[in-house]
Amino acid sequence: MPEIESKLINLYEHPGHLLRRAQQISVSIFYDEMGNELTPVQYAMLRNLADHPGTDQVTLAALTGIDTSTGATVCARLEEKCLLERKVIPHNRRQRALTITPAGEQLLENLIPGSQRLRRRILAPLNGSEQLQFMELLSKLVNANNEQSRAPLAAPGGD
Repeated sequence: MPEIESKLINLYEHPGHLLRRAQQISVSIFYDEMGNELTPVQYAMLRNLADHPGTDQVTLAALTGIDTSTGATVCARLEEKCLLERKVIPHNRRQRALTITPAGEQLLENLIPGSQRLRRRILAPLNGSEQLQFMELLSKLVNANNEQSRAPLAAPGGD
């Protein structure tokens, strides 16, 4: 314990507040670089589906770190946009297997340059070694606190 602990009266000493501000900034830059066709959560779901074809909605939501009801809503929106297809799983009629459509694959391909610019812009204030350190520390923070989330991120393959 530090000898003189801060009283945390300055809001900008609170990591949660800074993380919220960083998220706001990240979303703003996301729309600048990626356009308005997808929200950040829709992009994350579609990107994860491309990496895990045939995944059911519940698993895809867990892989993305969102709750299942939000995941179902996002999948419905992506289906409306003809970016994925949902099909009932014959042996479990309550679940839907998801497949990315050719239009969804093409959209993800088209968004690669924007996602690269997005990453560069977010990390631009940091030099190269700071960027690596920041990403390592941010990953460590997120992974170590995963179970504190209302929608813990599931490891691919159910690990």
